[in-house]
Amino acid sequence: MKAKNNASIYSARAANLLIAVTKFIAGGFTNSSSMISEGIHSMVDTVNQVLLLYGLKQSRKAPDNSHPFGYGKELYFWSFIVSILIFGLGGGISIYQGINHIIKPEELGDPFWNYIVLASSFVFEGASLVIAIKEFNMVRNGQSWWKAIVKSKDPSSFLVLFEDGAAVLGLTIVFVFMLIGHNYHMPYMDGVASVLVGLLLVFVSAILARESRSLLMGEGVGRDTQHKIRVIAEKDTAVIRVVNVLSTYQAPDEVVLMLIVEFDPDIDTEDITASIERVRLAIKTAFPLIKLVFVQPQTYTRIPSSLFEIKKP
Repeated sequence: MKAKNNASIYSARAANLLIAVTKFIAGGFTNSSSMISEGIHSMVDTVNQVLLLYGLKQSRKAPDNSHPFGYGKELYFWSFIVSILIFGLGGGISIYQGINHIIKPEELGDPFWNYIVLASSFVFEGASLVIAIKEFNMVRNGQSWWKAIVKSKDPSSFLVLFEDGAAVLGLTIVFVFMLIGHNYHMPYMDGVASVLVGLLLVFVSAILARESRSLLMGEGVGRDTQHKIRVIAEKDTAVIRVVNVLSTYQAPDEVVLMLIVEFDPDIDTEDITASIERVRLAIKTAFPLIKLVFVQPQTYTRIPSSLFEIKKP
């Protein structure tokens, strides 16, 4: 599952870059830890978009002697790094800031500029989220959102979606708790908002880390696809059965496949070679993402009929 373009990444980077500085300025003037946390959040997201774009660029490098299968997994590596940054810099610092302001709450300044920054940030982040949703809808093929995320082999298709969703939810949390804090003279609520934003980022980073790690470790094709591959291979007249189907995603649009196959023991080497070529062509035609198909013949042992004979006493 692969997004057709990177519009969501570029739009997210532009939005985060525009509002990160304004959040820091507003947070500094109004002494708001939650606004500082939001500034950190936006800054981390900006760095994440740069790393993700770098990973996409590296993943498209052509194979060479040191990497004969290409550099596709660069995208998975940098996606995992992004999830760690969200956890450490985004979540960790926000929680630390929030706890400090809960223990030692400080009187907040005029919240007017905070509300202006929050409103404008919501517009920018919301627009970026809409673009990310539209892009993800293009690749989820009618599946439920969670199922599409779990089955996706392209982290760039859902990573920005999660980041933008967390950003919009984080802004909502900060707005609600800032409103409560100022209206009821409860300055520690600003710290509570910062902690909640931090916990939200930790939760998002945990999901992203789980999915990125799974891809980095080498996910294969799904069971349904494996079954279809078996059916295609076993249709060939020279094939008795497919013993095993082994596969791994080298990139979102590149799969390496290995089949262990039992061939008819009565055919010669030339017939086996011809059968292997037919099987390869049929699988590649049915599944364009499968770039390499290795077929390993396995000796077929015919069970002697004498084993099934019942000896008379």
